[in-house]
Amino acid sequence: MRASIFVLALAAALANAPLTARADVVPKFDVEKSCKAEIADTGGVGETLASCMNDEEQARKELTEHWGEYANDDKRACIGETASAGMPSYVELVTCLEMASDIKKRSKDQ
Repeated sequence: MRASIFVLALAAALANAPLTARADVVPKFDVEKSCKAEIADTGGVGETLASCMNDEEQARKELTEHWGEYANDDKRACIGETASAGMPSYVELVTCLEMASDIKKRSKDQ
C-alpha cells in the first residue's frame, strides 16, 4: 500500500514537474543544511551529520557516474520534486530517478 502511494505521488510529480529544472548537469545542493534539518527532525537517532554527509556524497558520486543514463524529463521532474521542500537531497534524487526508470521499464515490458 505504501509503495503504491509513493508510485502515484512520483507519477504525479513527473507529470507536473516544472520545466525550468536543468537536466544537463547534476544539480548542486546544500546538503549540509538538509542533513542538519534531517537530524534535527529525527533527534539524531541513528544518524550523525558525518554519516548523512557521507551518504549524500556517495549519492552525488553515483549521480555523476550515471547522469547520462537517465531521461531528461525524469531528471527535470526529480530535481523539481527533490528540491520542492527546500531541503534537497542527492539520496532522494537517486531514489526518484531509479523509480522513474523502473516505472518506464515496467511499462515497456507490459
